[in-house]
Amino acid sequence: MEIGAGTRLIALLGDPVAHSLSPRIQNAAIRAAGLDAIYLALRCHHEALPGLMRGVVGAGGAGNVTIPHKQRAPLLLDVPTPAVEGTGACNTFWGEDGLIHGDNTDVDGFAGAARELMGSPAGARVLVLGAGGAARAAVMALLHARAAGIYLRSRSAVRARELQTHLDPRGRHVSVLGPERPLHREGYDLVVNATPLGLDHRDATPLDLDEPARIGAVLDLTYGRELTPWVMEARERGIPAADGRPTLVHQGAAAFRRWFGVEPDLAAMRAALEESGRDPDDLS
Repeated sequence: MEIGAGTRLIALLGDPVAHSLSPRIQNAAIRAAGLDAIYLALRCHHEALPGLMRGVVGAGGAGNVTIPHKQRAPLLLDVPTPAVEGTGACNTFWGEDGLIHGDNTDVDGFAGAARELMGSPAGARVLVLGAGGAARAAVMALLHARAAGIYLRSRSAVRARELQTHLDPRGRHVSVLGPERPLHREGYDLVVNATPLGLDHRDATPLDLDEPARIGAVLDLTYGRELTPWVMEARERGIPAADGRPTLVHQGAAAFRRWFGVEPDLAAMRAALEESGRDPDDLS
């Protein structure tokens, strides 16, 4: 692809970004669509974020925001989507009519990965491990999908309560389970790891798969060079399980639609991801 003065810049802003796989999958989708654009990862310190976001949009570009800026980016938006307002995080931005728009496509990423794994989560009982940004995106997606019950289990009861209050203030669909609560009588259609556990193969597993009475499927939002031990164990037991790669592809596809207004080639994105090998990524 020849880069010229008319080539549109799509930038990933974060620190660190050198390890991100997003440039590989997004540039594959750009090539497949025949677009005059390029996706670049730019290391961005905290103080540089406002200027870079405005500069990229002012030049006709767009981009992603990743760690550690996802919670700060909403403050720089003129037009946030409901996903940004609901999760308090922004990972995708673009310009329209001179204004900076932003979305949190991690919500779409989780929804797409869950559909691939188990079909629609409508009516499902779901256990979400963790209460950080990834858990917020998962819970919002599950609420939109009309899951019958969403149960949070986190080492921080305070953060879990904050998440519940923010996304389900009446407590109709989201419940908080204390870390000490036994689950041997509980059954779940889906268990989601929204904690960092699993990024290092020396980590403890997020949940003992013998603890709940029944597990229908496992979705681990982390991944590394190989499948996480938790996903491998689930598959060995015959439980459908996936790591964070489908989530990465689906959130990237949702961002692509925001930037270009066309459907990306998911097969091209998946192929680029597999060709890259299983390098760690932060699900940017």
